[in-house]
Amino acid sequence: MKPRIGLLLGDPSGIGPELTAKLLSSPDTHSQAKILLIGDQRLLPTQPTIPIYDWRLSDPSEYPLATASPISGAYVLGTLRLAAEIIQRKEIDALVYAPLNKAAMKLAGMHEEDEMHFMATQLGYSGYMSEINVCDSLCTTRVTSHVPLHAVAGLITQDRILNATRLIHRTLIANGNPAPRIAVAGLNPHAGEGGQMGTEEITTIGPAVLQAKSEGILADGPFPADTVFLAARNGRFDAVVTMYHDQGQIATKLLGFERGVTIHGGLPLPITTPAHGTAFDIAGKGIASVSAMQAAFTTAVRSARD
Repeated sequence: MKPRIGLLLGDPSGIGPELTAKLLSSPDTHSQAKILLIGDQRLLPTQPTIPIYDWRLSDPSEYPLATASPISGAYVLGTLRLAAEIIQRKEIDALVYAPLNKAAMKLAGMHEEDEMHFMATQLGYSGYMSEINVCDSLCTTRVTSHVPLHAVAGLITQDRILNATRLIHRTLIANGNPAPRIAVAGLNPHAGEGGQMGTEEITTIGPAVLQAKSEGILADGPFPADTVFLAARNGRFDAVVTMYHDQGQIATKLLGFERGVTIHGGLPLPITTPAHGTAFDIAGKGIASVSAMQAAFTTAVRSARD
């Protein structure tokens, strides 16, 4: 049985509709799954022949191109709410969406920090969750995400580190790796250098790593964040747990920007999206690469089957 994949067009002011059309134009896409399109079919250059929840908010010409706007944000929030209803009715096995724009979503009234937490609210889910980024064979997750940098240190706790490490451990096992090797990054330069540049590695991160090991997780660290990805790239680790957003995102996007996928780890079913954004600078030009969108779709299909 092919898995049933829900597919959202993303922000109508960005490259989302273009990426969706390119994804749907490939016969390989349809060979992998049964697809349910969710969104305004008028945003696509050609009319799809697959089932669609034709959700409309405005005339397509009213969405300003290459701009974060309340109208585009409202469209996105509406499609996410509809997707959550479809998930709760068990009509799909996984969800993929083209890039969204957080600024537009907040202009439209989103109170959560990001779309992952918005979807958790819609689904009534209150458990642990974290974004997981995948680039080829390397996975990363983070202890803190879309919060100001000045708030990061206060959010680094043993429980949060353990939860992030456990989640990526479970995720890799579920995707066929029976013994994932996980590196945990430090917070401070040089992983604190023995307490000379910060003590979180000694008081918080190190003890969390030891606890993870006691649970049978192949975790190690804390490692300096500026070198741990070199070890991971060279095959020493399958995953890296980072302490904050850019610590991991910069590294993974350098490793493969056009192949990166974001997974909403911990939610009740697989939800994936390209790791890049709405690319307003090239919106409407027809030149956006579909590679990350294809990778997000393939990841959702594989996760839905496992």
